[in-house]
Amino acid sequence: MIWTGRFDGDEPLYHRIFQRVSLEENYDNISTNDFVLHGFAVDEGVKRNKGRVGSKDAPDVIRKNISNFPVINPKFNLRDFGNIKCEDEDLENAQIQLADKVQIVLEKGGKSVVFGGGHELTFAHYSGIKKAFPTQKIGIINIDAHFDNREIDPNIGASSGTGFWQIAQEKDIHSLHIGIQRNSNTLKLFDTAHQFGMKYILAEELFFENLPNLYPKINEFIEQSDVVYLTICMDVFNVSIAPGVSALAYNGIFADAAFMHLFKLILGSEKLLAMDVAEVNPTYDTKEITARLAASLVNEWFMLSN
Repeated sequence: MIWTGRFDGDEPLYHRIFQRVSLEENYDNISTNDFVLHGFAVDEGVKRNKGRVGSKDAPDVIRKNISNFPVINPKFNLRDFGNIKCEDEDLENAQIQLADKVQIVLEKGGKSVVFGGGHELTFAHYSGIKKAFPTQKIGIINIDAHFDNREIDPNIGASSGTGFWQIAQEKDIHSLHIGIQRNSNTLKLFDTAHQFGMKYILAEELFFENLPNLYPKINEFIEQSDVVYLTICMDVFNVSIAPGVSALAYNGIFADAAFMHLFKLILGSEKLLAMDVAEVNPTYDTKEITARLAASLVNEWFMLSN
């Protein structure tokens, strides 16, 4: 009942997303360029990171909000494999499950989409991409107020704030972080970002007149990547348009013209094979506007992708 919407007719010109969704269990059905969706109904990492829990309930709410959008791309097809959950607070096992499923999707030529869940999904999603492309240089574009590069506390384990630290332990990390807030990261986290070579664009740099300086940074990053993975933490946005998140941002960015120009630049890359949205928290959302924004951002990829 989640995948429903206005029915105007069976002809492709009338189609909305819910008419192009197939509920799947068999990964053998995936065709090249299919969008393949998994829900990561997990917020154990947010809990460990002392954030506001509730994002585990977001995947189905995002599905509901994306289902009625019109289909613009005539080749669009979405296969939905349901939700991964966290049993017995075993975050690590949930991450392994997602990574294994993402690997299968990408090896079959599909495009991976994940609805979070907490931002602990980043390490899981990346791990699956790395399994599928072990020799490729994976570029991670993280639209987020936070670096998420905290060291793992051995008494707590991995969390929603440790994903990029975990990735950096495996090999040289290639990441670009857009929307970073000075008041959301300690000097230690900035220092860690510099040590790992994590590139970033501050939230205060995201304004229209500065676009000529930002385009080359993004283009260069993509050119240096073999595969691109885009992850969006919804707490990057201003609380007025994203109140339903685990960590509020009173001075977060807006989905305005400047942001959308940069966003569509990223989405237009043929190297982009994986995307997720994280930290939508329905418990604190207002009329599902945060979920709607997350759904709209994913739908931009659906519309632009060939």
